[in-house]
Amino acid sequence: MSAEGVLQVRGVGKRFGATQALDQVNLDVRAGEVHALLGENGAGKSTLMKILAGAQSADQGDMLLDQRPFRPSGPKEARQAGVSIVYQELNLAPHLTVEENLLLGLEESRFGFLERRRSRRRVTEALQRLQRPDIQPKTPVHRLSPAARQLVEIARAFMTEARILILDEPTSSLGLNDIEHLFQVIDQLRNSGVAVIYISHFLEEVQRIGDRFTVLRDGRTVGEGRLQDFSMDQLVAQMIGRELQDMFPKVPHQVGNPILKLEAISGRPMPVNADLELKRGEVLGLAGLVGAGRTELLRTLFGLDPAGRGRLHISDKEYSLRHLAPSRLLQAGVGLLSEDRAQEGLALNRSVEENIHLSHLKPFTRGRFLSLPALARSAQNWIQTLGIRVQHPGQAVHALSGGNQQKVALARLLHHDVDVLLLDEPTRGVDVASKAQIYRLIGELAASGKAVLVVSSYTPELLGICDRIAVMHRGRVAAVKAAQAWDEHAILTVAASGKEEAA
Repeated sequence: MSAEGVLQVRGVGKRFGATQALDQVNLDVRAGEVHALLGENGAGKSTLMKILAGAQSADQGDMLLDQRPFRPSGPKEARQAGVSIVYQELNLAPHLTVEENLLLGLEESRFGFLERRRSRRRVTEALQRLQRPDIQPKTPVHRLSPAARQLVEIARAFMTEARILILDEPTSSLGLNDIEHLFQVIDQLRNSGVAVIYISHFLEEVQRIGDRFTVLRDGRTVGEGRLQDFSMDQLVAQMIGRELQDMFPKVPHQVGNPILKLEAISGRPMPVNADLELKRGEVLGLAGLVGAGRTELLRTLFGLDPAGRGRLHISDKEYSLRHLAPSRLLQAGVGLLSEDRAQEGLALNRSVEENIHLSHLKPFTRGRFLSLPALARSAQNWIQTLGIRVQHPGQAVHALSGGNQQKVALARLLHHDVDVLLLDEPTRGVDVASKAQIYRLIGELAASGKAVLVVSSYTPELLGICDRIAVMHRGRVAAVKAAQAWDEHAILTVAASGKEEAA
């Protein structure tokens, strides 16, 4: 790793109205290193990265890039200076193909004519680095899974030949194989002298891939150093300002009778003859590689994707798969938290209060009138319960950090007070302390008699909070066992092979 400084940030500040988002922030990044930027949701990480990427401007402070003043007037100027960013919430054009998205704004021409052959070769090379042959240049982006879209965004960053590459939660939608491929690419970038600023709430990843770190808390720089000199507990303590007593808090709960039963459920093309049973007061985890059919199973069950055949029972009542619809499932007491919060979980231009309540306003109506004070009280209650960092309930959701947006989406589902909660990646983009808070909330829901089905690509999460864990392989439920009967190796073995023992 080179000791050459490529980026220096000194005393940077940024205010949004009455909120001081950044206050005298300092950051030093060296060429050929992976520099982890750590902090809770709302600590100022995204604001600082947007300033570096030219999407926002600082109110005060100085930045140097290669020892020269750096204050980009916009994203294009930042890219031309060698700074590229992959945002947590992706910026792809869904109606365009993978190739068109990769080349957007990066087209090459000669004498006024596009050099299509050379451009296509660059696209092919960028996708080959990801080692995902299933992502084809001519595929429209809207047909890709959230994980594949994230990889396309990363491939686009590769094409800019950046000096500094900023990755904001790059693995939040990726499976184990894709994460390994991404880490290999990051190693290649590091070895070629590129500086990588890596933002993640998965501290195991940070310690594995990172060289040095900087911690932000409440918009200020509160710590920095070499990752090898700090334990995970020490990093967490710097991030939250105290020691975290229990990452996976145990809430005593009693598992009861089955409330949801799937028999040979098949979709198009997934799931495949899926059998699963969920009990009252139970937290059931659903593990598997990306593409195994976990999300498809939840979407088919909730009526979002077409079902083929099979039988569904909710509280001993059978439901026809042909007539499943989200509204009917909600009436039956089943709710879904989508993994794609930006497209399906939130109305980003609406307020926090509206997002929490718009899908279920009945508790606040009196005849033909809506009680606005009751709405405000309810919104404030959910903000406090989930620890949502927001200026006021009327603030637009798009102005919140990714983790706080996730909490708003979760609050919307909890507001429905359903008996069965289908949670698809519920802690995606959420900081360490907030994860522990959500884990406790899931335990409390189970203790109150709710049934919770959790899809997660983060295996320690499933092992830490679930009563049982089911593992899917190629659309099928390959194995279901008590959580204590699993370990990470056993889950990965079944996820990769479909068998409990490697062949």
